[in-house]
Amino acid sequence: MAPIFGSGLAKGLAVTLRTMTKKTVTAQYPDAQPDLPPRSRGVIGLFEENCTVCMLCARECPDWCIYIDSHKETVPAAAPGGRERSRNVLDRFAIDFSLCMYCGICIEVCPFDALFWSPEFEYAETDIHELTHERDKLREWMWTVPAPPALDPAAEEPKEIAAARKTAEKLAATQATQATQATQATQATQATQATQAESNETNEPTVSTEPQEGTS
Repeated sequence: MAPIFGSGLAKGLAVTLRTMTKKTVTAQYPDAQPDLPPRSRGVIGLFEENCTVCMLCARECPDWCIYIDSHKETVPAAAPGGRERSRNVLDRFAIDFSLCMYCGICIEVCPFDALFWSPEFEYAETDIHELTHERDKLREWMWTVPAPPALDPAAEEPKEIAAARKTAEKLAATQATQATQATQATQATQATQATQAESNETNEPTVSTEPQEGTS
């Protein structure tokens, strides 16, 4: 049976009419920003103060897109007679996002919480070399890292927080005990001094100023 002339056009118009009556599903980006899930992987931020230059992130990166340079410096002893120690000082920390596949291994293996996911994804460049973000740029991304979610009130307290709380409570109790003992010692000293002062006043000889009889 031969197709009816104009049937294809009618089907196309029917699809158009059905689409016109439904809600728009096309993302109007960049006029309308998308609603990203809380754990979106955008760009990586660097919290430089936590980095110890252990090189673990660079060694575990499957794309070899993390570049780290450092040097060692000697730290003098904190107390007389102590030993000097050496520490690593970060000179360069860069991530080439043209090679990064956003696997998140570097963030997972960092033992000192120096790398974090940011939901920001608008960092396209006209020059591919600009996709290598140095440590200053990575530090700026830290301002876009969302705060961690609140702890569940019904959850068990983390071991680290519990240990820190117990240590703080023990230190506070020790300081309170020392303050009480110092106050008691001060009060006892003052009481002893007052008693001695009263005793000295009582034992002082009385000198009479009246003239004695039989004296000329």
